[in-house]
Amino acid sequence: MELQAAIDGFARHLEVERGYSPQTVRAYRSDLAALRSFLAARGVDATEALTLDVYRDWLWDASQKGLARATLARRSAAARGFSAWVARTVGDPTPEDPARTGGETGGVSGAATTAQEGLAGVPGVLAAAAPDPASRLRAPKAEKTLPRVITRAQMDGILAALAVRAAEGEPGAVRDVAVVELLYAAGIRVSELTGLDVDDVDLERLTLRVLGKGSKERVVPFGVPALAALRSYLARARPLLAGERSGPALFLGARGGRLGTRAVYQLVAGLLADIPGGGPAGPHTLRHTAATHLLDGGADLRAVQEILGHASLGTTQIYTHVSTERLKETYRIAHPRA
Repeated sequence: MELQAAIDGFARHLEVERGYSPQTVRAYRSDLAALRSFLAARGVDATEALTLDVYRDWLWDASQKGLARATLARRSAAARGFSAWVARTVGDPTPEDPARTGGETGGVSGAATTAQEGLAGVPGVLAAAAPDPASRLRAPKAEKTLPRVITRAQMDGILAALAVRAAEGEPGAVRDVAVVELLYAAGIRVSELTGLDVDDVDLERLTLRVLGKGSKERVVPFGVPALAALRSYLARARPLLAGERSGPALFLGARGGRLGTRAVYQLVAGLLADIPGGGPAGPHTLRHTAATHLLDGGADLRAVQEILGHASLGTTQIYTHVSTERLKETYRIAHPRA
């Protein structure tokens, strides 16, 4: 099967049958496009060429180019998922099939011939791929790094600065207050925030109906300051921003359409630019901060898991390490015999 056609089919499978988000599907496409480029440089463009050794060579080549271990782990996951789908969907003739071995009834198929010839110089490539060659593929474990978290005082400073900007009633500034308040109060992802519709907000119960990863819906609470910011936005700013393209979207951009994730990234990055600390400076920092502050305040780990929409409790547990590190740092600073 032609490789690009297989990638397109796999992407449709992820989107339609698995319900993956557009961002996740794009990430898979990007990784598999890198695989296709790796094979194209060797004159190959067929799924019949995909063996365990080929996948390993691809990851090894990426590691030699300096790609991070997290990227290699992600590419390995993409390869395993793609390989399993190809095995189920396309199938793989056995080596005894005349179409593969060139028996009396016919020669080797054109695609397989091209694949084998193109990979003749790749060490360890077998004449026939296993049904699911990537099932035994392994990649380096991603480095365990603690997420960036800002302090409560720093968060208060950001919100105070936004309030000053919004004091004159400029619609975009009023909206920005609500955006940042909600990101921090609810700990939601930027894609979840920009995907909110007006009807997803319950101002009486102080909850949001959020569509998360895998199209999983959950209800997330938010607090009184976020409520005040939302009411101000809905009364003072959204009517001025609304236009023909607005539809039911909660947060609107300057042209009246749904606010995009890039605009939110730019907003938050600008707010975090002058705050000391390493790591990313985007909306996910506010999500990390919300989770850590919840745990600092005594919230149950499973409750935080539900709020964040994590499928695994292990994903949420990273924030317990953040809280511990912050506690140790406070101890080192404050205790005379630290």
